[in-house]
Amino acid sequence: MTDLSSFEAQEIQHLTEQSRFELRAGEYLCLLEYRLSPGKMVIYHTEVPELFEGNGLASRLTRAALEFARAQNLRVEPRCPYTAAFMRKHAEFNDLRAPKQV
Repeated sequence: MTDLSSFEAQEIQHLTEQSRFELRAGEYLCLLEYRLSPGKMVIYHTEVPELFEGNGLASRLTRAALEFARAQNLRVEPRCPYTAAFMRKHAEFNDLRAPKQV
């Protein structure tokens, strides 16, 4: 069994060609997937192995994605429930939220 420290020691990788951020530890993978369009980043999926849920790994991935969006001057549309909740809890990312389209 891989312990949590294996993830904590790993750097988050941004795989731009696959439009995702990932964190690997042995056979385990945490990921966040997104799509880009002009001026916008749509985050649609975040996944952490059940064994490691609740340990801040999704938060690390989400924070990395939002920091990337900020650096690229992108607005974020959080279609992933985790990302939407994260953005509600962390007001420092409010400025990144894309306006709702009618």
